[in-house]
Amino acid sequence: MKAFLLLREIYLEAFKSFGNYLVRNYFKAFAWFSFTLLVVVLYAFVFRVYTGFAFD
Repeated sequence: MKAFLLLREIYLEAFKSFGNYLVRNYFKAFAWFSFTLLVVVLYAFVFRVYTGFAFD
């Protein structure tokens, strides 16, 4: 839980200094989109490993 709170604080501090509303929201959306893509890639990799896919 402490690690989650630390990551949350880092995330909030990263976007606090942005002045332009459009730029700030664009980077927030891009960060969440990138995080979502990373989760999908990790899920696909774990699924392939779990089902015995041969990485040749």
